[in-house]
Order: sequence, then C-alpha cells, then structure tokens
Amino acid sequence: MGDVPVAGDWLSPAEAARLAAIEHAKRRSELRLSRWTAKHAIAAVLGLDAEAGALARIEVRPAPTGAPVACHDGVPAPVAVSLTDRADWAVCLTGPPGTALGCDLELVEPRSAAFVRTWFTARERETVSAGDRSVLANLIWSAKESALKVLGTGLRRDTRSVEVELGAVRPGWSPLVVRAAEGGEFPGWWRRYGDFLLTCAATAPWAPPRSLTEPPSLATAVPSHGWLTEVRRTGPSPVPGP
Repeated sequence: MGDVPVAGDWLSPAEAARLAAIEHAKRRSELRLSRWTAKHAIAAVLGLDAEAGALARIEVRPAPTGAPVACHDGVPAPVAVSLTDRADWAVCLTGPPGTALGCDLELVEPRSAAFVRTWFTARERETVSAGDRSVLANLIWSAKESALKVLGTGLRRDTRSVEVELGAVRPGWSPLVVRAAEGGEFPGWWRRYGDFLLTCAATAPWAPPRSLTEPPSLATAVPSHGWLTEVRRTGPSPVPGP
C-alpha cells in the first residue's frame, strides 16, 4: 500500500468513478491497492510502459461472474489475471489468455474450532487437527478461495463443495490440489512469506509461479492496515437516517 500514489492519474476514468462512489475507507483502499498491483503486473507481462498515463490505459473490469478481466485501450488484453489482497499487500497472478486462474493471500492468524467445523470438510478438519491450526486452517481456507475463483463463483458457493489436499512441503513453492464435489481437479501451489500465506490454482497442471520482481516484495512484507489512518483522518462514514 505504501507504493500506491495518492494521485489518481494512473486510474482509468471508469475506475476513478467507481472509486469515488465507494463510501467505506477499507474498500477504497483495497480497490486502489489491487488495481495498482494488477496494472503493474499486466504492464510487465505485456511489455507496456508503467508511467501513470500508460497505466491509465490499462483497466481491470469485472466479468459477469465478478472475475477480473484485464483490458488495454478498452479491449481485452492477451493475459489472464487473478487478484487478491490482505493487510495492505496485494498479489496479481497472470497467465496465458483464456486460462482460469485463482490466487488468494491470507495471514497466519488464529482460527477457531467453530470456523474449521463450519467451513471445512471432514478430511480437511483431520488435516488441521494433525498440525499447526493457525497455519493449516488459513492455508486450506486460502486454497479454497483460489479454487472458487477458478470456478468463477467465489464464496457464493459452499466452501465444503471443494476439498483441499496438501502435497509434501518443499523449499519455496509446495504443491496442492483442490477437488470439486461434482468432479474436476484444480492443481496449485502454496508458499509462506513470513506472516502471509499465498495460494494459487488453475484448471490444469502447471509449473510453480515465477515472481515478476526478485526478490518478491512479500519476502519482507509486514501486515498493516493503512485504511484505518484514513478513517481516523476523515472520521467514520455517517450513519444513514431512517
């Protein structure tokens, strides 16, 4: 979040209008962060300039399912994207055009037994109980979110209708697979960066993700909540009247 300019000249007119219509500071903050991250990733993959005026020509639009669609000069760009953000950090996963992708960023933080019982399958609950709950519960949850993005449903679908299986832990990226109740597998990868867990999934086997910047910014990431500063500065949103 610290890299995102205060000025909005890097936003497209439609993005700027959407941002202006958002009342809540947290949602405004997340939108700015995710779009800044996505535009830089798209520009890097397509070999485009990353100056503000050039970034304004790149736009991330929602598909009917809500999934992000990368556009350049008003038409779909030849790259597939998935976006995620958490605690003032964001990730954009890119792939070949037409690929169904999903990524999710979570924090290693406490998760209650009720959370695991409500949202996880029996097999996933066994996995969590056999290890570090704070890591495994958030890792499995993140993998579910990645797979649900691949499916194009997000959390509109029952999270227990997809089941996560973790492979052997490796240095760097470790494998995982998410299976849908109706059939179909979504192979993916996960990696821990300090307090963060990042998962990715797709519809077919693929090599581990490659960072567009080395070392990855997440390698030294510290969670924060910059939107709270804006709330303190401007005050809370007014409560609607009756």
